[in-house]
Amino acid sequence: MDLSDLIEVQAIMPALKANSKKQLLQLLAERAAAISGIPEREIFDTVLQRERLGSTGVGNGIAIPHGKLASVNRIIGVFARLENPVDFEALDDEPVDLVFLLLAPEGAGADHLKALSRIARVLRDGNTVAKIRGTRDANAIHSLLSETPASNAA
Repeated sequence: MDLSDLIEVQAIMPALKANSKKQLLQLLAERAAAISGIPEREIFDTVLQRERLGSTGVGNGIAIPHGKLASVNRIIGVFARLENPVDFEALDDEPVDLVFLLLAPEGAGADHLKALSRIARVLRDGNTVAKIRGTRDANAIHSLLSETPASNAA
């Protein structure tokens, strides 16, 4: 599974300003709604409900909020690089500045898990993460997310 299948260039926010985790999730839901046609509130509520189970802040300034919705017909990704990190209650208590929102159909099961795994693998690559943090260009970020070496492929 290639991340270019999950995320389009217009789904990348290369210099997002958010003051809190909640505001960040609202802005991500807004962009996901614009791309998918699914109501923003439905996306936000689903992602917030998932966050209540435990933070999706995985450490190293990275979070992968996600959720399953009946109204989603394919896996959709939205990526944000934040201007200023926000507290995300991450596993390592570090603030988050890179966020990959993943929405999947309710019946996506294994594909949803494969997508989460692929995102985590790409964002574990220190070189890729450093390059993403160093640019405000959506096309460049899209390329970096999509072109991680095949040796790391799922």
